[in-house]
Amino acid sequence: MIVPVALTIAGSDSGGGAGIQADLKTFAAFGVHGTSAITAVTAQNTVTVSEIHEVPIRVIRAQIDAVVEDIGVQAAKTGMLASAEIIEAVAAAIREHGIVNLVVDPVMVAKGGARLLHSDAIASLYRYLLPLAAVVTPNIPEAEVLLGRSLPTLDDRRGRPPHSNEEHTRQRLRFLRGDHGGPGQGPGTIGGRAGGQGFHRTRHPALARAGPGPWPRQPDVWN
Repeated sequence: MIVPVALTIAGSDSGGGAGIQADLKTFAAFGVHGTSAITAVTAQNTVTVSEIHEVPIRVIRAQIDAVVEDIGVQAAKTGMLASAEIIEAVAAAIREHGIVNLVVDPVMVAKGGARLLHSDAIASLYRYLLPLAAVVTPNIPEAEVLLGRSLPTLDDRRGRPPHSNEEHTRQRLRFLRGDHGGPGQGPGTIGGRAGGQGFHRTRHPALARAGPGPWPRQPDVWN
């Protein structure tokens, strides 16, 4: 049996609850061989992110090339891409290698409050990376940034886009995680262009923790 290969292009979480560590655990739980390209090294635990070191762009690109050219990749997921330059380099690699099954997690702020995406990089996220995504998986604050409006209620999260210029972005926002949504957090939402519905899910038993913040983190899901 040929085992499918997925590539996570994301930051390293020293606490093991998020970033490439969480992605690789998820891949393994679903029978997928996980590979990685580390974009940043963070010092973090369940409470805070104390240090962030961005990996040089040439090293990020070399990791992606090494995996794709030898092992091959059937799908990829991006996480923490801290700068406009990193976003553009990763997008270029994805285009050049023809990776079409791309999940974009638009990581912006850690649960503890640390900024993981430079404010001037959001334009690059829109221009270079989102057009390549098959699926985008923001949490609620991230979805609010991407859509340019607040999503305080479940009806707001699952309704039709109120403005036509939101439609293009919304088409790719297949899953809205209920985490980071304030008191009570979930549910997330699953829906589509015509609307959606609330959705609670059960976490895989092998994926009990994510951080930083109180464990376990319970992300619900949305379309």
